[in-house]
Amino acid sequence: MPASLTALERQQPEWGPWLRVLHEVVCEPASGWDAVVHSAGRPSSQTNAPLLAGVAVSMPAASIRGLAKRLIRAAANGGTPKMTTLQAVRAADLDVFALFTASVCQDRARLGEMAGLHGADEEAFEAVMALVALPFLHACRRHWAPSLSATWTEGFCPVCGAWPAFAEMRGIERSRHFRCGRCASEWYSRLLCCAYCASANHDELVTLVPEKTGAHCSVDACRRCHGYIKTFTRLQGCPPDAVMFEDLATVAFDVAALEQGYVRPSAAAHPLDIIVTDSRQPRRFFAWNT
Repeated sequence: MPASLTALERQQPEWGPWLRVLHEVVCEPASGWDAVVHSAGRPSSQTNAPLLAGVAVSMPAASIRGLAKRLIRAAANGGTPKMTTLQAVRAADLDVFALFTASVCQDRARLGEMAGLHGADEEAFEAVMALVALPFLHACRRHWAPSLSATWTEGFCPVCGAWPAFAEMRGIERSRHFRCGRCASEWYSRLLCCAYCASANHDELVTLVPEKTGAHCSVDACRRCHGYIKTFTRLQGCPPDAVMFEDLATVAFDVAALEQGYVRPSAAAHPLDIIVTDSRQPRRFFAWNT
């Protein structure tokens, strides 16, 4: 089990049911997903669009189905009332390609429809099925990192189009970097600029600082769009595999921001419109006249 996950389980034992679900994701073998990305279409070259936008992905249904079933089993066995409703999905014949597409594209409406179709709690189903895309998205980051533009300054992830999970103020020079909570990418950000509405008006940007002195985390918020982002001060960026756990471990700052009326968008910042097909479909070698 990854050290960051083990540490979280010691600090927050009540999170055990959810952490066991995350364990299924972090222990998913990377090789199969690397192969999927290697055989995918070329990354997008659209200006100001994430690399994953419009990409065609061909993969075996078994890859998606296996991970989805393990996640559902871990969640359903967790014992919490909402997660227990996923028992109804365990034997269901899920449309795995629609599920995977909705997960990658952060299509909450489509995931909600699937939850209702199978009688599962919508919030629990969305949370668990959002994880189906993560091994694939991490593979995208590993393969496409050299393609990232050094001049990218958009508020959303240059690989998968998600909003950042948090920002890092690094080193003595205090350069600002955003980190994606889905694919773990990193990219430079302009100082004193809202990630969501791009406001650079000093009167609209505020920083919420915890009362405890010496804290390494604060919350940057925007009075115009009411968005917020956690900001860590550190010498260097955290490893990609730890981004998700850094975000989870500092949930108290999210709670504090929400209490002040600030929110973090849950939908993707940029539409992806990916195309997912079954790599095991038999190919047609001849076209017959009818």
